[in-house]
Amino acid sequence: MRRVLQAFAAFLLFGTAVFATLFGTVRGIVHDPQHRPVPSSEVVLKAKSSDYTQKTQTDANGEFHFDAVPLGEYTVTVTNASFEGQEQIVTVLSGTAPILHFEMHLATQSQSVTVSAEAAPGQTESVTPTTLVDRQEIQETPGASRTNSLAMITDYMPGSYFTHDQLHVRGGHQVSWLIDGVPIPNTNIASNLGPQIDPNDIDTLEMQRGSYAADFGDRTYGVFDVAPRTGFERNNEAELVISAGNFYQTDDQLNFGGHTSRFAYYASVNGNRTDLGLQTPTSAVVHDAANGFGGFTSLMYNLDSEDQLRLVAQARRDYYQVPFDPNNPDTQGQFLQDANRENDSFVTLTWVRTFTPGLVFTVSPFFHFNSANYLSSPLDLPSSTTQKRSSKYEGGQATIAWVEKRNNLRAGLYAFAQQDSQLFSLIFNCPTPPTPSCPEASGSNLTPTQVNPLGSLTALYVEDQFKVTSWLMLNGGLRQTHFSGSVVENATSPRVGASLRIPKLNWVFRGFYGHFYQAPPLLTLAGPLLDEATSQNLSFIPLHGERDEEHQFGVTIPFRGWTIDADNFLTRASNFFDHNNFNDSDLFFPITIQGARINGWELTLRSPRIRNRAQVYLTYSNQLALSFGCITGGLVAPCSTPPPGFGFLDHDQRNTLHTGAQYNLPWNSYASMDVYYASGFTNGNSPPDPNSHLEPHTTFDLALGKSFGERFSLNVQGVNVANRRVLLDNSFTFGGTHYLNPREVFVQLRFRFHY
Repeated sequence: MRRVLQAFAAFLLFGTAVFATLFGTVRGIVHDPQHRPVPSSEVVLKAKSSDYTQKTQTDANGEFHFDAVPLGEYTVTVTNASFEGQEQIVTVLSGTAPILHFEMHLATQSQSVTVSAEAAPGQTESVTPTTLVDRQEIQETPGASRTNSLAMITDYMPGSYFTHDQLHVRGGHQVSWLIDGVPIPNTNIASNLGPQIDPNDIDTLEMQRGSYAADFGDRTYGVFDVAPRTGFERNNEAELVISAGNFYQTDDQLNFGGHTSRFAYYASVNGNRTDLGLQTPTSAVVHDAANGFGGFTSLMYNLDSEDQLRLVAQARRDYYQVPFDPNNPDTQGQFLQDANRENDSFVTLTWVRTFTPGLVFTVSPFFHFNSANYLSSPLDLPSSTTQKRSSKYEGGQATIAWVEKRNNLRAGLYAFAQQDSQLFSLIFNCPTPPTPSCPEASGSNLTPTQVNPLGSLTALYVEDQFKVTSWLMLNGGLRQTHFSGSVVENATSPRVGASLRIPKLNWVFRGFYGHFYQAPPLLTLAGPLLDEATSQNLSFIPLHGERDEEHQFGVTIPFRGWTIDADNFLTRASNFFDHNNFNDSDLFFPITIQGARINGWELTLRSPRIRNRAQVYLTYSNQLALSFGCITGGLVAPCSTPPPGFGFLDHDQRNTLHTGAQYNLPWNSYASMDVYYASGFTNGNSPPDPNSHLEPHTTFDLALGKSFGERFSLNVQGVNVANRRVLLDNSFTFGGTHYLNPREVFVQLRFRFHY
């Protein structure tokens, strides 16, 4: 309780004095052909996919300013009675402040609005490689709109892939989920499955990979900032989504929303079930059912022109049977009943205060609860495992942004207190006398052991983007973190970057160097579990935080609406987070490895709408994920002499490629597809040799959809249409080795109605 009070005291103390931003800013200058300012012009900023709108007028210098703009794509329209109207398209990323230039021309007898070519991509305003995916893309991407799907990430973000039932990005597990720019805290490693937020509740997803600003935390391998659906995209309208497919799967949702000029609301409830949940240890699908249900809401209220309140809340529960190999000689004749139960809920309340144009203050208290419970039948052979973990987080973020002329300055405080409850139990049911595959006797059983560790984290940060000229941007930031748990640590993380735009070509070169600190899970061992580990010559060393050093450089090339982005990165990690099982059981613990080196290069290609019909994309990653040294934290075996050289991490995959397209067909119909190529994951952490990786594989996904008026739409989706079945990886998590999922086909119906 003392740590809770300390964290809240820190938040309240600094909450009124510390500054940063959650959104972006859009600025602009309106002038005539002689470059004289055009005052008193009306400027309207409108979201591409909703009715979200801001309005203002240019000042005496012809300048305008929009603050607290959520991430996404917008149109900016300028009108003046003496000139023809002008319209531009702009992409807003978190923390950016793009400047638009409008050259107005004298009005002719017939008034019109001139739409310029698409603006340069938002990436030109940031040194962080970023990908945006909107609601429509999620709905049309094969398999992406299902509650537990991560296709909205893996299809569009290079270096991301799904193996042993976990999302990995750039060779690591730890990613951050944010809602409206507010981080949802979670210090646990690889204990939860699926996305943090149902894809159907997302309006825009911003995906960042490396080169993070100081206000974006420290979970190095990926940041996913969600702009939720708000109700601005509809007017007292509800939508019912129902689906049915093979493996008795269904994934259903009812959502509704609406808005007035000051208030917007959105809410949803969902449920799903399937007989194909987790990746199976063989090509046979046995004991693999999954189901879940949940609810989500987003409320937005504009008190006046200067104050806005936002509330976002979610609660969900998921259940996964753990599949097994019916031909495993250790479990022959058994029907195992292992299962993983997960619960997650959070609530964030955000107050956005605009003091003057360019100066925005934000306070966001939050609460997050997360649990994952692994349960087995007490008669399972060779062992029965029980592992229950729950985590509570209370805290908040206080932020401010000051955008003035060449500076985009941000600073702030992020703090939370954490309380964990952990229970471990392990029962060995080996025969008498023991066999080589099951040598443990009942005396090795671990009676239920519960521990309740506490922790807290406080981080202060400052970041500035300085626009030296219209073609040169410099970034600099510092994040100071204090963590208190089983260990007490402090970390200073400097970050610097620069972007250089080549005039006329509009190519943007960028570079970044920075440090990151990732707080460790709250893991404590005591009682019978610690005694058993000691008897097997294992010791428990408290986990320390992972510390990372990153170098990255890249280039963004816009060409006639196409965008090509390439980057090269190198991450050096000490105390690299991973996870291991205890004594060949299903009892898993986080560990730290002395060091890791992950490097690679990535490529993305996005097209404009081609003849207003087709759009194509490509993402490619070539990377190498290596580790070295001994296990330094968690359950540790004696390691007087570290292993020589480097070894592959179990989620090392050299080449990962996604390419796909969406095509508008006649009669209000469409087709979308994705082709995925993977060169194969590490073959059991083997040393470098010709068989060090498993065989490559390729899958093909397809979706066909049609709208019947404004109310009905129907689509048929196929995932792994060719039914390609290969061994995906052989790391021992959630039931053993993992095969690529078989073909899935399902039909989805959407029905919209007003109320």
